[in-house]
Amino acid sequence: MLHLADVTSPSETVPVVRPRLSRTTLLGIGGVMICAIIWGTTWYAITLQLGTVAPLASIVWRFGLAAAVLFLGCLVFRQNLKLTPAQHLAAMAQGAFAFSISYSFTYASEAHVASAIVAVTFASLTFLNLVLFRLAAGQKAALASWGGALLGLAGVSVLSGGEVLKAGLDGEAALGVGLALVAVTASAFGNFFAWKGQVRGSAAIPSTAWAMAYGTGLLALYGLVTGAQFTIDPSITYVGSLLYLALFGSVIAFGLYFTIARTIGYAMASYVSALTPPIAMLVSVLFEGAHFGWTALAGLLLVLSGQALMIRAPKLST
Repeated sequence: MLHLADVTSPSETVPVVRPRLSRTTLLGIGGVMICAIIWGTTWYAITLQLGTVAPLASIVWRFGLAAAVLFLGCLVFRQNLKLTPAQHLAAMAQGAFAFSISYSFTYASEAHVASAIVAVTFASLTFLNLVLFRLAAGQKAALASWGGALLGLAGVSVLSGGEVLKAGLDGEAALGVGLALVAVTASAFGNFFAWKGQVRGSAAIPSTAWAMAYGTGLLALYGLVTGAQFTIDPSITYVGSLLYLALFGSVIAFGLYFTIARTIGYAMASYVSALTPPIAMLVSVLFEGAHFGWTALAGLLLVLSGQALMIRAPKLST
C-alpha cells in the first residue's frame, strides 16, 4: 500500500549519491603518486651515471643490486620464489623488454637530449599500453580511458613542446628522441609480459625479482660478447646515484608499480609516466637551471585532467 509519506513532492529535491572510489583504487592512486615522485627524480639521477662508466655496466650494477635486494626480501618475508616454466618464460621476456632493452635505450638517449625530454617521451606509455593490450590480449577500455591517455599525452607535449623546439631538433636531438621512443615501446612490451606472468599465476614481487635477474643476466652476457668494460666509479656522486636508482628507482618503485598494476590495471598504473614529467622538469629547474613558461601550467592541467578521467573511467571486461 502506498502512503503519502512515500511520495516526493515536486518541490523536494532528491540527493544524488555519487559513487565513491574503492579503497583499492585509492591505494592504487597513492602508489602511482609515489612511483611518479621517485621516477620523476631518477631521470636526473641517470645523468649522474653517465661519464667514465659504460652505460651498459651502470645498468647491470643497478638492476643486479636491485634483484639481489628483492630476492633477499622474498626470503626474509618467506615469499615463494619458485616459478613454473611458463612463469619463468614470462619473467624472462619481461626482463628483456622492461629492463634490458628499455633501459639500454633510455641511458643512450640521455646522452643526446635533456633528461626532461626523455621523461616526456615516456608519457606515451599509457596510450601504448592501451593499444597493445587491446590488440594482443583483447582487453577493452572505456572511451574515458582513451580520452584520459590522450589528454595526458597532449599535456606533456604542451608542457615541454616549447622547450624541445627552443633546443632545436637537430640530428643529435632527433637521435635522442628516437632512442627514447624505442625505450618506451620496449617498456610497453615489458608491461604486457608482466601481465602474462600474472595470468599464469606468478606473484608480483618474486616475478619482478626474477625479471630483473634475467634482464641483468642478458645485459651482462651481451656486454661480455661485445667486450664492454665493467668498471665502477668510486666517487660519492656515482655510488650515491647508483644506490638511489637501485633501491628507490628499482626495488621500491618497480615493486610497487607491478603490484598496483595487478589491482587497478596496467593502463591506469602506467599513467605514472604522464605524471613524472612535471616532477622531472622541477628537478631540472632546481639542479640543471632549466626555465619553463606558461605552457608548463597548461600542460600540467591537461595531465591532471587526463588522470581524473582515467580514475573515473568504468572498467570493461574482455
